[in-house]
This record gives sequence, structure tokens and C-alpha cells, in this order.
Amino acid sequence: MALIAPSVLSANFLNLSKDIQLINDSEADWFHLDVMDGRFVPNISFGLPVIAAIKREAKKTLDVHLMIEEPGKFAEDFKKAGADILSVHIEACPHLHRNIQQIKGLGMKAGVAINPHTPVQSLFDILHDIDVVCMMSVNPGFGGQKFIQHTIVKIQQLKAEITRRNLDVMIEIDGGVTLENAQEIAHAGADVLVAGNTVFSAANPTATIAELKKITQG
Repeated sequence: MALIAPSVLSANFLNLSKDIQLINDSEADWFHLDVMDGRFVPNISFGLPVIAAIKREAKKTLDVHLMIEEPGKFAEDFKKAGADILSVHIEACPHLHRNIQQIKGLGMKAGVAINPHTPVQSLFDILHDIDVVCMMSVNPGFGGQKFIQHTIVKIQQLKAEITRRNLDVMIEIDGGVTLENAQEIAHAGADVLVAGNTVFSAANPTATIAELKKITQG
């Protein structure tokens, strides 16, 4: 059974407290928080004050995904704001080992995110140092995009390498996850499914989270 991480980017920001409570009371496992700077991706989302506010009410893991340039400058600030897992993009980090060491040194779990065009083999040299791979299954920057089907092949390739080396690394899929494709994604080897529009645009978000959990088991 995969972990489910509702993406707060799709929540109602006029009534965010209600949606945070919804996730707290649901079968969801993590809060997924997308931070965008308008430079690494062509959009701006939210930052430290919003994450700190969410932390005050959240009862589950805060999974913070930095879609920003120079993430090392802000890692300590995100720790203080409440991040439990901090993922940085391989494409934004020319000195990735240093970023990973910084995140772990601050007491957070370290994640590395990769864009759809980036081959999973680029992660192999640092797999043993990280806790999570956040695999983008859409081009980052906007919610509501369609799942890129080739991601299934990438999940299988990465899962095979993790298994071969007997590593404890979770594969997280971010983008375009729906009730229709969640089972295929999980069966390919994904451990965590990020779901934004699928959850928050549903008539019953709590039931949708429960359904995602159910269909990914096995």
C-alpha cells in the first residue's frame, strides 16, 4: 500500500485551516508542500510563513519539495519552519552531495527531485545517501497536469536499482496522479503518491484519499 501525500498547492487558501484539518482526519500520510520561486519553475507558490502556519496545525509529516534555485541558502529556514523531509532538485544543485549533507545535518530526511527529462541513472551515485526520490511525472511548476506515461518505465528502472543494492529509499511520484492510474503507478514500484487536484477537487476528498490507499495495496 502506497503512502498518500495530498498536495497543499491544490487546497483552498481562503480556508486553509479547514483543508489541513481534513488531511489530519483522513487516511493521508504526509502533507506535500510545493515551494516555487518563479526562477527554477515558471510559477510562484508559497514559502516559509505558510509552512510555519501549516506546521502549527498539521499532525502528519511535512514533505517539503523545493522547486527553487540555490536551495542550500534556505535549508535551515525550512527546518525551522517545520519541514520533516526536504527535497531539492538535482537540476538545481551542482554540488548535490553538499546539499544532501546539509539537509541531514539539520535533522531532516533528504530527498532529491528529478524532472521528467532527467534520467534516473543520474541519481545512482547518490542513492545511498538519500531517503526519498521525488520523481516528477509532469513538468514542474503547475498543478492539474496530465501524467507523463514514460514515468512508469523510470519508476521500474529506479526500483530495480534500489532493490539490487538493498537500499532504503522511497520513490515518490508527483504530478498527474488519479484514481485511474494510481494502481499502475504503485505496482511499478512507487512508495508515495502525491495527489493534488484529484483530492481537493473531489466531492469527498476524505473518501478519495481512502480510495487511493485502497487501490494501491497489494
